[in-house]
Amino acid sequence: MPGTNLTRDEARERARLLRVEEYDIVLDITDAPAGGTFRSETTVRFEANAPGASFIDLVAPTVHEVVLNGESLDPGKVFADSRIALPELVAGTNELRVVADCAYTNTGEGLHRFVDPVDGSTYLYTQFEVPDARRVFACFEQPDLKATFRFTVTAPEGWSVISNSPTPEPEDRVWRFEPTPRVSTYITALIAGPYTSVHSSWEKDGRTVPLGIWCRPSLAEYLDAEAIFEVTRQGFDWFEEKFDFPYPFAKYDQLFVPEFNAGAMENAGAVTIRDQYVFRSKVTDAAYEGRAETILHELAHMWFGDLVTMEWWNDLWLNESFATYTSVACQAAAPGSRWPHAWTSFANQMKTWAYRQDQLPSTHPIMAEIRDLDDVLVNFDGITYAKGASVLKQLVAYVGEDAFFRGVQAYFKRHAWGNTTLPDLLTALEETSGRDLSAWSRAWLETAGINILRPEVTTDAEGVITSFAVRQEAPALPEGATGEPVLRPHRIAIGLYASREDANGGSALVRTERVELDVDGELTEVPELVGHPRPAVVLLNDDDLSYAKVRLDADSLAAVTERLGDFAESLPRALCWASAWDMTRDGEMATRDYLELVLSGIGRESDIGVVQTLHRQVKLALELYADPAWREEGLSRWTAAALGFLRGAEPGGDHQLAWARAFAAVARTEEQLSLLEGLLDGSEVVEGLAVDTELRWSLLHRLVVRGRAGEAEIAAELERDATAAGERHAAYARAAVPTAEAKAAAWALVVEGDSLPNAVQESVIGGFVQPDQRELLEPWSARYFEVLKDVWESRSHEMAQQIAVGLYPALQIGRETVERTDAWLEEARPNAALRRLVTESRAGVVRALRARETDIRAGGGSGA
Repeated sequence: MPGTNLTRDEARERARLLRVEEYDIVLDITDAPAGGTFRSETTVRFEANAPGASFIDLVAPTVHEVVLNGESLDPGKVFADSRIALPELVAGTNELRVVADCAYTNTGEGLHRFVDPVDGSTYLYTQFEVPDARRVFACFEQPDLKATFRFTVTAPEGWSVISNSPTPEPEDRVWRFEPTPRVSTYITALIAGPYTSVHSSWEKDGRTVPLGIWCRPSLAEYLDAEAIFEVTRQGFDWFEEKFDFPYPFAKYDQLFVPEFNAGAMENAGAVTIRDQYVFRSKVTDAAYEGRAETILHELAHMWFGDLVTMEWWNDLWLNESFATYTSVACQAAAPGSRWPHAWTSFANQMKTWAYRQDQLPSTHPIMAEIRDLDDVLVNFDGITYAKGASVLKQLVAYVGEDAFFRGVQAYFKRHAWGNTTLPDLLTALEETSGRDLSAWSRAWLETAGINILRPEVTTDAEGVITSFAVRQEAPALPEGATGEPVLRPHRIAIGLYASREDANGGSALVRTERVELDVDGELTEVPELVGHPRPAVVLLNDDDLSYAKVRLDADSLAAVTERLGDFAESLPRALCWASAWDMTRDGEMATRDYLELVLSGIGRESDIGVVQTLHRQVKLALELYADPAWREEGLSRWTAAALGFLRGAEPGGDHQLAWARAFAAVARTEEQLSLLEGLLDGSEVVEGLAVDTELRWSLLHRLVVRGRAGEAEIAAELERDATAAGERHAAYARAAVPTAEAKAAAWALVVEGDSLPNAVQESVIGGFVQPDQRELLEPWSARYFEVLKDVWESRSHEMAQQIAVGLYPALQIGRETVERTDAWLEEARPNAALRRLVTESRAGVVRALRARETDIRAGGGSGA
C-alpha cells in the first residue's frame, strides 16, 4: 500500500533519538460481530535524548485525538501516510495519547475478523509481523524500540480474550491485562471470541508454566490436545536444558486460528497457529511431524526472537534459522520424541526449499540487505529459514555441539530483553569454541549462491581406492542476481555404502565407513579413504552436515539408479532422492529418467514424508519439465503406477492414504475417473481407505477439473461440509470448472473485486490454475500483466502477493512468457518487492524450458 513503508535509515534515526518505556492500550471490540471499525486508544510514554521531531506509526481510517505532552494536535495536520508527526518532543520524558478508529481486516493482517459459518460467531486474532501492530494501536513500529504493553479490552458478553500476559477475570466485559515484559511491537497479540480451550501445565524444579490450547468450538471435536501438550512439554524440557535460561514469560497459550497466512506466529506467550493443524480427517504421520516442528519452532522463538530480538530486519534470519534448526534438533534428540529421524525430513523438505530459493535471481546472502519494510515483506523465504538453518547445522558441526550451545547460553544471559546484531552471537560462539568465525561468517552469511561437491575416485584393478578427493565448484549466480560465486569451507562426512544381507535375506546398502573432515578450496584430498575397497555407493555430505549440492560419481549413480530403495537408513536415501531431484531441475537428468528412478525405488521407501515429497516432485516434473509430446505418456505411466501402489498398500496405513491422494491428483482415463466417482458415492471400496471429508473434496476436485462433476456436485458436497474449510474447498472447485465462464468468474472475484477473505482468495487462485487446463488459461496471461501493477498498489501486501505469484502464467512454458514478462518489467518499472516476485516466477519458466530441452533430447528429439 502507498505510504506505509519505513526505511532502515528512518528507523535508525528514530532509535537514536528515542527510548520507549510503556504503552497503555485500550481497545473496544464490543461491535466486532458487526464488523467495520473499533475504538483504539493508546497512551505511550517515551524518553527523547534531545529536543526534536519524530513520528509514530498508525494505519487507521480515522484519528480523533492526538495529544502530545498535554497539547492537542490537529489530526488533519499531523496524520498522513500511516504516520503521526510529533513535531516538538522535549528532552526527557514525553507522553502521547492517540484516539482512533481502526479497521478489522479479512486479509490476515492487523486484527483479522472471521465469522464461522457453523455457529455464526465472530472470532478475532492479531497478526503483527512485520509492520501491522500499527493497524491496531499507535506505536513505534520497529523491533529495537521495545517497551512494556498493558492491554485493556472491552469485548462482547461470553467471549474469551487472550493476550501476552495471563488472562485476568473480566469485570463487566472489561479485561485488564498486566503489563508485559519489554518486548517488540510485532510480538504483542490479542485473540478474542467465543473460543474454547483446554488447559494443562509444564512443571520442573518447583516451577509451573500454565499451558493453554484454544480453537473454535466447531473444531473442538478434532482437537488432539494431549498430543500437542506432549510435544510442547518435550520442547520446554529440551530448550531449557540446551539454553540454560528459564522460559521467559508467565504462561504459554497456543491458539489455532482461522484464515492464518503463515504456519504460526511467535507472539510472546500467545502463539497463533493456522487451524488447518487441527486435523479434521485422517492424515499421515508426516503431517503430525510437520505440526510438531511448527510447535517447537514457535516455542524456540520465545528465547530467540522474543527474549533476544534482532535490531533490524536484516538479521531476521537469526530468528527464523535458529528456530528452525533447534526445532528439528529437538525432534531428533528429545527423549521420547516420535520423530528421531527428523533430519531426514529436514533434508527432504527444508534443504530442497533452500536449494530452490538459492538458484533464483533473487538469491541473497543469509544476512540480507534490508533497506525498508518492502524488502523484508518478501524476505520470509527459503534462504532466511532453510538455508540459514542448514548453515547453522554446519556451524554446530564446525564448532561442536557443546560449544555451540554454551555460546547460545552466554548470548541469552548477556542480551536478555535486548536487541542484537550478528556479531553479538558470533562473539559468544567464538568465546566458547575458540574458533575465529569472521572468515566463516563472510563466506557463509554474507555471500549468496550454492556450491557443488563432486567425488573424484580412482581404483586399481582389484577395485581398491588409490586416490580420493572432493572437488568443489562455485557455479555462476543466476542471471540478475548480485554478487560473485565463492568457494566455501564445508564440514562434511563421506559415507561408503556396500551391500550386506538384510534380515529378510535380501540385500541392503549399509554404511561401512565414515570420514568427517573440513573441505575447503577447489580440491580437498581425502587420504583416509585410500586403501579401502571401492563400495557400491560413495556419498558426499553424508549425515547432511553441510549445505551444498552433491553429485554422485558415475559408478555410485548407476548403483543408486538401480538400488536407491536398498539403503538401510532413511537419511542417505533422502540425500540421494534430493540429489536426483536437483539434477532434474538443473536439466542434468531427463524427466523421463527421473520418473523411472522414482518408480523403481519409491515402493521400498518407508519414510512417508519422503514418499509424499516424491509424489509432488514427480507431478511437477511431468507437468513442467517433460517433453510436451511425451508428457501425456509420462502422466499415464505415473497415474497407473499410483493406482497400483494404492491397491497394494497396507489397508488403513499412511502409505495407502498418500497414494490415494497422489492418484486422485492425476487420474485421467474414463476408468480411473469412474473409480473416483465410485469412491465418492460409495459404490467402489478400497479396503482400509477411509473416504472422509478431506479425501472426498480431493476426489471431487479432480472430477471437476476433468469435467466429470460441476455445480450440482459442488453444492451437494458443501451441504455435507458446511464449514469454513468446506467453503474454501467449494471456492477452489468452482474456479476449477473447465469452462471460460468459470475462469472469468474466478478472475472477477480475485482481480476485479476485493472482498474475498485471504483464505478464500487463495483457494480461488488455486482452483483457477490447473495444469490440465493450459489452453483455457492462456488468454489470461496478457490480462495478468495488464492488471498486476494496479493490484499491487491497491491491495494489502498479503493479498497482492497471493495474486502476483498465484496468477503468474507459470504453466505457459515458452519464450513468449519470458518475453512478455521482460517487456512488462521494462515498461511497468515495479518497486523492488514486486519486481522480485515476478522475476522469481519468470525464472521458473526459464528453468522449465531448460529441463524440457533435456527431456526432449533424451526422447530422441532435437528440441525447439
